[in-house]
Amino acid sequence: MRSDEFYMHRALDQAREGLAAGEVPVGAVVVDANGEIAGAGYNAPVSGHDPSAHAEIRALRDAGARLANYRLDGCTLYVTLEPCLMCTGAIIHARLARVVYGAAEPRTGMVESKANLFAQPWHNHRVAVEGGVLASRASQLLKAFFEARREVAKSGESGCGGS
Repeated sequence: MRSDEFYMHRALDQAREGLAAGEVPVGAVVVDANGEIAGAGYNAPVSGHDPSAHAEIRALRDAGARLANYRLDGCTLYVTLEPCLMCTGAIIHARLARVVYGAAEPRTGMVESKANLFAQPWHNHRVAVEGGVLASRASQLLKAFFEARREVAKSGESGCGGS
């Protein structure tokens, strides 16, 4: 089986696709138990007019459709940014075995930064977590994106709305 870094590079590829589309550059891939990429996605809430179109949700939807099952038992989600509240809930409901993320999200991260929702006793499913994989690369993409948006805002030009 390939390394966590290999799959995180695939998630970073997705984040760059999101960046090219003018979205916050977060990407995700779902890998099945055989090491095959079963789903992929990047952030698209702005272009899709969909507040739930986070990279993780889009990757889970793609994997569910490809595998013809909403339960993704034995699968691992690789995502470039620590998941939020909505995404951690979807991960639990999908029954993912594992989540591997890149950069921590100190303001809204619900895997380790603000809370650890996976460890709560009321959930009937446990998700293994690995954080910090290729974190600097994921952070660099996000930092460059937000710096560019601030420059656009300072110059008075219209940017890509929302975040």
